Amino acid sequence: MMTSRELADQICATLRQGGHQAFLVGGCVRDLLLGRDPSDYDISTDARPEQVQELFPHSLAVGAKFGVILVVDDRVAEDEDLEDRAQVEVATFRRDIGYSDGRHPDRVVYSDSPQEDVRRRDFTINGLLMDPASREVHDFVGGRADLAAGIVRAIGDPRLRFAEDKLRMMRAVRFAARFGFEIEPDTLAAARNLAAEITHVSIERIREELTKLLTEGAARRGFELLDESGLLAVILPDIARMKGVEQPPQFHPEGDVWIHTRMLLEKLQPNCSPTLAWGVLLHDVGKPSTFAPATGPGTRIRFDGHAEVGTRMAENICQSFRFSNEDTEQIESLVANHMRFKDVRQMRQATLKRFVRLPRFDEHLELHRLDCLASHGSLDAYDFVQRFLAETPPDEVRPPRLVTGNDLKEMGIPPGPKFKEILLAVEEAQLDGQVSDRQGALQFARSICKA
Repeated sequence: MMTSRELADQICATLRQGGHQAFLVGGCVRDLLLGRDPSDYDISTDARPEQVQELFPHSLAVGAKFGVILVVDDRVAEDEDLEDRAQVEVATFRRDIGYSDGRHPDRVVYSDSPQEDVRRRDFTINGLLMDPASREVHDFVGGRADLAAGIVRAIGDPRLRFAEDKLRMMRAVRFAARFGFEIEPDTLAAARNLAAEITHVSIERIREELTKLLTEGAARRGFELLDESGLLAVILPDIARMKGVEQPPQFHPEGDVWIHTRMLLEKLQPNCSPTLAWGVLLHDVGKPSTFAPATGPGTRIRFDGHAEVGTRMAENICQSFRFSNEDTEQIESLVANHMRFKDVRQMRQATLKRFVRLPRFDEHLELHRLDCLASHGSLDAYDFVQRFLAETPPDEVRPPRLVTGNDLKEMGIPPGPKFKEILLAVEEAQLDGQVSDRQGALQFARSICKA
């Protein structure tokens, strides 16, 4: 199967054989110059969309209105999924006119000039062109110098670039975090001035940008830049409110809730689960509203009920960002259960087994590990649970049901609320080791019925 790079090279060669200009453009050139493996490839050409489609009959007009054609590897079986094939976007050189919706140009004017085309793009480091055959780089916007200096700089007037697509403010933050770059002062100042306008962007696009920021391996730096740019207070005010909220030093020597949360973010691994990343971000979201100061000798700062309050807040945040129901439930669960690890040594066997049976428990365990490392540093509870999981056979954690509803009916118990109570009690006894076989479980159920 052809790779995206091989397909891009072939497309450029075909376009040039047809008498057209054709270059690799944007993020793929940036990544190649940084020694990174591009996740996808884009091509810029003077060929008009209809000419591209004529040269590549299996292409798709995904953005023909804006001169964008998706060329797909056609050297595979027809029934193979499109997403499994190499794909490359081919865009005609153009100049954009107006951005009434703050995202798409009102109209485009096609051009024969690559210089004119790159000037409409977002940042200088994304405005480089490369001849795939010779690897010669064409730089009309100073992108190579900014790459070398580690700078994210808007092309032209940053206020105009951000006005065209407000999400570019968040993209500036993400690129700076991902590459360890600085945001050029005028570009950062423009983001600060326009931060309130990020709400013009659809909440789904903001969510996806935040998720990328959380999972690309530089979440702490990303959220510090979100704060510095003024965007954090607009899109996640509940996170911004963590700043300055003190914590009891005996448990949190690292400092306030904002410092603690940033330390967890720093420990997130690249390409981690998005729900884990959001769980890390929101696990202490309930602390600012539940803060209670120490009232005298022998007392300490408290956050009573912060997990319960935080769970409700996490639900509201997830709903506002339009997460799927499945992801919302997992993020809520991570917030709701993150404090339970402190009690694992005192839990009854049944309670502990139910705890480790939580869906995607590995994410709960990892959140707890990061929480400890970003505070007191003790992994005693983490190690205890790891040993329990290693030493306890899976069929003891999730044993087969010994008593069913039909069994209860045969005992003369009519269906109703009592059914659930009895079945839960039998399972509890089974998990605690009080009963281990069907006969014992039935006898236990009868004893409950007589009580």
